[in-house]
Amino acid sequence: MKILVDLKPPLDGYAGIPQESRLLFKGLSQIDAFDVEGLIQHGERRLRPALLVNTVLSPDKRIDRLSKFVVSLYEKPYDNLYQAAMGRIQTSFARQILRLRANLGLSLPLSRFESDLFEDFIWRTFFSKTLNAAAKPALQGSRHRVLTVPRIQMHEAGLDGLTYSSSPSYARIDTTGFDCFVTQTPFPGDVSSATQMVGRYHDAVPVPMPMPHTISDKAFHQASHFHAIKDNVRSEAWFSCISHATRADLLQLFPHAELRSAVIHNIVSDEYFVEDTPAHLVHQIIRNRMAVSDIVKAPKAGMISTDIAGEAAPVVYLLIVSTIEPRNNHQMFVQIWESLKYQSHPSLKLVAVGNVGWDYSTVFDSFRPWAARGEVFWLNNVPSAELHTLYHHAAVTVCPGLAEGFDYSGVEAIKCGCVVAASEITVHRKIYGDAAVYFDPYDAANATAQLAKLVNPDGAPLREDLKSRGQSISQRYTEAAIIPQWIDFFGHVRGNVYFK
Repeated sequence: MKILVDLKPPLDGYAGIPQESRLLFKGLSQIDAFDVEGLIQHGERRLRPALLVNTVLSPDKRIDRLSKFVVSLYEKPYDNLYQAAMGRIQTSFARQILRLRANLGLSLPLSRFESDLFEDFIWRTFFSKTLNAAAKPALQGSRHRVLTVPRIQMHEAGLDGLTYSSSPSYARIDTTGFDCFVTQTPFPGDVSSATQMVGRYHDAVPVPMPMPHTISDKAFHQASHFHAIKDNVRSEAWFSCISHATRADLLQLFPHAELRSAVIHNIVSDEYFVEDTPAHLVHQIIRNRMAVSDIVKAPKAGMISTDIAGEAAPVVYLLIVSTIEPRNNHQMFVQIWESLKYQSHPSLKLVAVGNVGWDYSTVFDSFRPWAARGEVFWLNNVPSAELHTLYHHAAVTVCPGLAEGFDYSGVEAIKCGCVVAASEITVHRKIYGDAAVYFDPYDAANATAQLAKLVNPDGAPLREDLKSRGQSISQRYTEAAIIPQWIDFFGHVRGNVYFK
């Protein structure tokens, strides 16, 4: 079975959908019955085509063509007169050209990228942020296709159709030869008639039901998400939802997708496991990974206390691992931490790991005075091996989100032997089961009381009980548990056998 897997998300960062994309590609690539290739597409840059399908070039021209594609991910390659002229035309009339292709039924071609001479590029660009080096040999021979048009232009060109019609018109990509195309987000396009699209559905946050007010560029993201997913449903795509909560959201929007949708949870990396790493490493990680920002001034390194021998004194801290944006509820997290600090735990620190998303200024306002005193530490670009140590030594990992599709951080923490306190939302209950303590994400007093059960000295029995339960629950999300579910899912897709 030939499967084309969307590799646009790995260009976007470390965690969440980029992480899921890397782990899924690796897992599917190891199945003998699957012939897996990756689809490389940039979110905003137009790429140079790699090798045209069925075209034979001399070695020098082949390498030059592939190299120019690699360069185009970062900057514009040198062009001859013809290429420069075509580039200007494409830039000036990109959306009109896409609209014309969609209206005429002309497919966007995919070129072929051969990675045998570019193993370092493939590994570091798409996989190294999540996978360890042991996975590199298995991915060295991976093959890929290139879609030159930026993803955002496909969305924009499709939405342009709303000016003249009640529904957008999306271009088709030429997926000839592939049985399935797995996309990690609602895809603004169609596929060849012999290819089944499989939408990996993560959450419905941008659409009207849950929380469109918590996203950036609200009008565009709401429209692009809603109309693309609606078009995917119309074209009879299949859907693999990352939790029962996200499937419920999908079916509330599109009830007729029920028979073509199933739940397959995210794979959680095997980089997270119980191992007693030295506590002083936390001190070093905080020093090395503190974000540099004019918004939150990083505290001076000397403000983290050390003993006479120069070793770091143990750091007692609450941990949150999440992009800094409204729906992840960092402000509530700060209130909980402040209450615990004022009431009974004056030495308690706060460690926040995550890149900035949008509408983060109020969160940074609450971080700023504490960060200046060496009480709050904002870290980003933390490798999984170091994040493993932060999880293991945290007093509690807190997952206070208001809306989630899966929430990796809680499972990762549980796998590392850390206790978890999570907001009382459906997805957390389904994913973490009885291996977490839950609190009202809108009630700071309730949340503080629940966390106090874990950080107070008399909470030791509860902590040990949660850790014991967590190890069995975390096994549900390993590659060994999840990939067989994908094999079964693709069996339904290939046989056109609906889910009941």
